[in-house]
Parts: sequence; structure tokens; C-alpha cells
Amino acid sequence: MPRTTSRRTRLLAVAAAGVTGALAISGVAPAAASTPAPPDFGPNVTIFGPGDPVEQINAYLQGISATPEMSSDRHAVFFLPGTYGSAAGADDPVTATGIVNSQVGYYTSIQGLGSSPGDVVINGALHVEPQPDPRFGSSSLRNFWRSLGNLTVNPIQRPVPTDAVDDAQEVEAPHTMRWAVSQAATLRRVHIQGDLDLTGRFGATAFGTYVANSRVDGAVVSGDVRVEPAQAQWYTRDSRIGSWDGFGVDYTFSGVEGAPATDFAPGGTTSLPTTPVSREAPYLFVDGGTYQVFVPSARNGSSGTHWATGKPAGDVLPIDRFFLAKPSDSAATINAALARGKNLILTPGVYSLDAPIRVTRPDTVVLGLGYASLAPAAGTTALEIGDVAGVVVSGLTVDAGPSTDVLVRVGSRGGSVGSAMNPTTLSDLFVRVGGPRPGQATTSVEVNSDHVLLDHTWLWRGDHGVAGTTGWTVNRADHGLVVNGDDVTALGLFVEHYQKEQVLWNGERGTTVFYQSEFPYDPPNQAAWMDGTSEGYASYVVADGVRKHSATGLAMYSLFTAGFGPTGPLSGPQIHVASAIQAPERPTVRFTSMATGVIGAGGGIRHVIDDAGSAVDASQPNGAVNGMTAVTRLAEWP
Repeated sequence: MPRTTSRRTRLLAVAAAGVTGALAISGVAPAAASTPAPPDFGPNVTIFGPGDPVEQINAYLQGISATPEMSSDRHAVFFLPGTYGSAAGADDPVTATGIVNSQVGYYTSIQGLGSSPGDVVINGALHVEPQPDPRFGSSSLRNFWRSLGNLTVNPIQRPVPTDAVDDAQEVEAPHTMRWAVSQAATLRRVHIQGDLDLTGRFGATAFGTYVANSRVDGAVVSGDVRVEPAQAQWYTRDSRIGSWDGFGVDYTFSGVEGAPATDFAPGGTTSLPTTPVSREAPYLFVDGGTYQVFVPSARNGSSGTHWATGKPAGDVLPIDRFFLAKPSDSAATINAALARGKNLILTPGVYSLDAPIRVTRPDTVVLGLGYASLAPAAGTTALEIGDVAGVVVSGLTVDAGPSTDVLVRVGSRGGSVGSAMNPTTLSDLFVRVGGPRPGQATTSVEVNSDHVLLDHTWLWRGDHGVAGTTGWTVNRADHGLVVNGDDVTALGLFVEHYQKEQVLWNGERGTTVFYQSEFPYDPPNQAAWMDGTSEGYASYVVADGVRKHSATGLAMYSLFTAGFGPTGPLSGPQIHVASAIQAPERPTVRFTSMATGVIGAGGGIRHVIDDAGSAVDASQPNGAVNGMTAVTRLAEWP
């Protein structure tokens, strides 16, 4: 039976001896003569062993898969080392029985507890399906906030509906798992022993996300946006794939073995042989019956999976060096533990904060489980990292409260602390202004320190959510990201719907690999959205005084709804933005592989960068991408 760290109404906790017995009964040797009870991870962490019945595993996973989009529920599910499910139906999923097979729902993180992905093998599918959508038949545009990590999947996916019109008995192809998602749905340290389907068998519109340090033995199938609904964009880093089957607006690869060659303008693919700097997210694992956290070291010029050969570089931290916070803990309690020298694990739940969580010690690790969410009170920063180097933050969601200046601040303004060999790293950081609750914040993330790595962030001013939490004058927010530090790198940067510049980069030698952004949908009219005399605010802005900067793989979209009704354009002018990118024109400020698009509604984007690049406009559809009004590309600038 699954092991939990407190009572559940649906599941019973079991003693350590029971789990060891389950391991032995299944024919898989336990990791040690006895497996001690896990630390107190709170009520929202569930741990399965390979002796647990597949039916029970599926019942639990399917039960939590129905968590609503704006729910406060959070779930972390862990699998102890071993093999789960039967592989007998791998070649013909119709005949498969005894497999682990469940949709992965909102705010659910599923992780293996081995020291490498091969220590936990799932025969079956931990999958994500498109949702019914009256516009497209099916889409994955709202399949957010879920993840898999540190495990191997032998894909055997049993019948599930693939969209609103498909027969419920449709079956995924043999050796294929579906992961039809949009933002904040990470795959890290995952080995897929077959194909990975990112759209659904018959295509589903999606604005996809991020794969890192993973291996797909077969094809990654993303669809073809020229002829059908598909993934518009995707970023893959430091991985190995058999092949990539698909065409999108912006597919960016860095350090990926098997990636397609660069083909941008007219294509949509950008491939870099290596990733300039990377640092994998920390993860929980069990060794000899002891729970520990592995904190990987940073790498320069990396490629391929980091776990495939040899022992990965990094530090192993015993669990007793962490304070295991619960949502009932106050900011004062958490900060006192940090001040005593503890690292921090935030167990799943929503943390109501009356003061910031303050990290003041170098090399501190802050690890969120199950999309742990920080919900600061009015005027309160959620997380403040002091002028120290080497801090690692991973797996957090931040929901703005009313009238906050900055939600996440790295370093003090005017500070310049940082280490090239040991960069402060923020991985899988997801910030929301509006959506689940009312909120306003001038800036979501402000980076003042040098040598900071942003490794997959989605900064989102909500365009939908709980009633009363979104609207032009409701969830006010100027900027998603402001970078003041030097030598800051962003990998997989998603920033959407802010009311001024989405990204404002003031620091020197900044680097971005993959950027996806949408302008705000909801300016009521052009006069309400002007940067001085210029129409609107550019999405990605490099300050005039910056001497060196580079960015590649950028996609920026508009969906201006003002003056546009359910049946088409209304009378009056439509909203435009003068350019998607603004940057000083000098040889050492380089942009490559840029795309702009009009998703729908009215208006558009006059230029790609400064006064370069063709316009895209709702009044001039070009049919370049299925489901979008118009798309244009610019291969390089200047």
C-alpha cells in the first residue's frame, strides 16, 4: 500500500516493514534490509513501493487527476526504486493489463526516488490528454502545472479519449506515451522507452513547455502547425532523442543529441550544439533506506543527459539538513530555520505569508514539492535572496497578493554578488498575478545579482481565473522579469500578459535561450497602452546602454481583444504594438531565430525588432500556421 506521512481518508499509511515486505513479494529486492518510515512530508505527499497493487496506484492517481485548474490542492507522488506494472502488453496496448495508467492532473508532481531514472521503471503511461475545446475540437492550451521526473516509462497507454469527438476506445499507438501540455509542465530526468506524443494522436493546439536532461528512445511527435493543430513552441535542453517529428513556430534545442538541424525562416527550428550554462534541479532520492537530496553542480557547454555516463557532479545533502516546512508554518518559523543554517523543503500546499521567506546564507537549497505555492499578503515579497552566491531554488509557484512591488528578488538593488562556477539558480519557478486569487505586483522577478541562472520560468499575469481576479484595472502588473545583474542566463523563459515590458534587461552579457511571450490581451484601447508616443510596449527590451547581449529562439504573440466581438471586429481602431523586441543596434547585441504572430482577435505587431521585420496583422492573414491568423520570422539581427 502507499506510504503517506499523515492520515488520509482514502489511503492507509503502512509501516516500514510492510513496504519492505511488498518489495520482497514483488520479486524486487529492497534497497536495504529495512526501509525506514519517510520523514514527515505532510498530508499531500504519497509514496508508493513496487509491492503496492497497480489497481490502488491507478485509483489514487486517477482520483487526484481531477484537481481543478485554480484549486489550492497540491500533490507530490513518489515511487520507491523498483518496477511497477506489467510489460506484457507493450506491443499491443489493447491487450495490456496490470499497467500503471493515469492522467497527470493539475498541481501534481510525480517523481522517482532512485539515484538515476533507471531505478524506477513504470510499465504503462503517466500521461496528459487534450481537453474538449469548442474552438478546436480539442486543445491542451490550459494543461499547465504538472510534472514528471527521475523515472523511466515503458509506454503502454490504454484507451483514453483523445479529444471531444474521438471515440472513448481510441488507443495510443504501441510504445507511445502522450504528454499534451502547455506551460509549466516539465519533464526532467525522464527516460521514455519509445515515442513521446506532445499533441494527441489527431492533433491538439498547445503552447508547450520544456524537457531537460531526458532521453526519448523513439520519436518526439509535436505535430505540424502548417496543416493541423500542434505544439506551437517547445524547448528541449541537454537531452537525447531518437528523432523529432513536427513543425512549429519555435522549436529550440540546446545540447540535444538527435535534434533536427537549424532551419529558421522559413522553418521554425533552432539547434545549438551545447547549452552555455546549465544546472539541473535538485531532487529527492533514497539510498540505503535513507532519504537525501542531490544538488547538481553547474556545467558549462553541456550536452546530452547528465546521468547517462558516470556519477553526476554535485552534493548529497542528508534530509536532516533540511527544515521540512508545512503550509501551517509562518514565515517567521521558516526564516528562523534558515537562519540556523537549515536548507528548506516546502511540502505541498499553499503558504500564506505575512513576511518574505529570506535566504541569507550562500549555497542554501530551497526545494518545493508538488507545486508548493507562496501566497504573500498585501505588500509582501514572497522570496528574497540576499547578496550571496550559489543559492538553489526549485519547484515553487508564487501567487501575488495585493499591491506588491517585487514578488521574487535575487540580490539587493545595486549589489553585484555572484559566482560563475556556482551560479544562483532558479528552476521551475512559476509566478502568477491574478488567476487563483486577487493580486497586483509591479515586477514578478527582479534579478540584481551577477551570474544567476533562470532554468525554466513561467511568469504569468492571469488572463483567466477565479471571478474577480483578472482585468485591466484588477490584476495590475508592469513587468514579468527585470534583470539588473551581469552575466545572467535564462533558459526556457516564458513571460506573458504584463502591462508594460514583459522583460526588461539592464545587465551586461545576458543570454537567453528560448523565449515565449504573449502581449496583454486586455488593453481597453490604444490610448490606455502607450509607451510615450509609441504604440504599446515591446515584449523583450534590452536597455540602450547595454554593450553585449544574446538571445535565440524567441516567439512573441498578440491576441488583442479590444474592439473585437464574438462574431468579429467591431467598429473603431484595433490595438497594435510598434515592435516585439527593442535593443540597441550594435554588433555585440545579437538576436537570432525570432518569430511574431497574431493568434487571433484584432490588431497586431508592426515590427519584429526595432524597425526590422515584417508586420503581422489580423487584417492580413497569411495562413502560415494552422490556428493562427498570421506569423512572420526574422532569422537574425542586426
